Amino acid sequence: MRQPKTSVLRKWGVFGRVLLFLLACPAILVLTNPIANKLAGPWSEVAIGLGTTIATLLLTLLFVRWEGLRLSDVGADPTLASWGRLLLGIMIGLAMVAVQTALVCIGGHVRWVRTPGEIGLPVALSFFSYLLLASREELAFRGYPLRRLASTVGVWIAQFTVIVAFVLEHRLGGYSWTTALLGVSAGALLFGVAAIATRGLAVPIGLHAAFNFGQWVIGEKEREGLWRPVIEESFRERVDAIGMVSYLFVFGLVTLAFWWWQHKNENLHAKNELPRPACRESSNSVVVDDSA
Repeated sequence: MRQPKTSVLRKWGVFGRVLLFLLACPAILVLTNPIANKLAGPWSEVAIGLGTTIATLLLTLLFVRWEGLRLSDVGADPTLASWGRLLLGIMIGLAMVAVQTALVCIGGHVRWVRTPGEIGLPVALSFFSYLLLASREELAFRGYPLRRLASTVGVWIAQFTVIVAFVLEHRLGGYSWTTALLGVSAGALLFGVAAIATRGLAVPIGLHAAFNFGQWVIGEKEREGLWRPVIEESFRERVDAIGMVSYLFVFGLVTLAFWWWQHKNENLHAKNELPRPACRESSNSVVVDDSA
């Protein structure tokens, strides 16, 4: 059965607006970077995160108003419950880093040594910058784009579209194709499933920020963290392979957990919405009225 022409045009209209949004978000990043890079050290990332998050939120408001929607329709409205969900995401993200690091340790030939320097301010600034950067990316990809496409063309087409956009942005940002296609796409899928399952951005923001912060702590980011890995040179390729496999395993496991959570909630919601049979009472018993 052919879809009505108006329905097809509406879907293409939504897809066009989402594409425009996805093109505008990296443009904001490109415009912000030269200004923020004039600052020193971690303050540069804080400035980039703060500036791009505010700009992406304003862009989201613009597109939401354009379509006559509300921030709640794209999961971007902050509520009191958001703080608890953010904390839940942070706890899961840190646990993921711990499990992945433990698996790498089991593989052997790597140890971590403490880097020199103070802990207080650098740790606070790093966590805050990763929280801001995660907020920007979740707004840019799992907010308006994912939710609008999911409600129009279905969840999996929406996920695929957003994953492609996420991978391309990171590839243009300097990531290798291997890292972008494996690591970045696995992260995009997890954050997308978490956003759909929890119907908001607080959990994926917490997950995203905590995992990146945890990787910084153990020296897996560009900037020096609290520790750095020391790998036996002859086993470097093996350690890298174990790191990628453990990364994909942990991300896949948590993605499946959120997918199960989503389907459990959907089934519960469907049961609650089942129509109840009308009943009429007699003097002696209750009789189900099948004609209702």
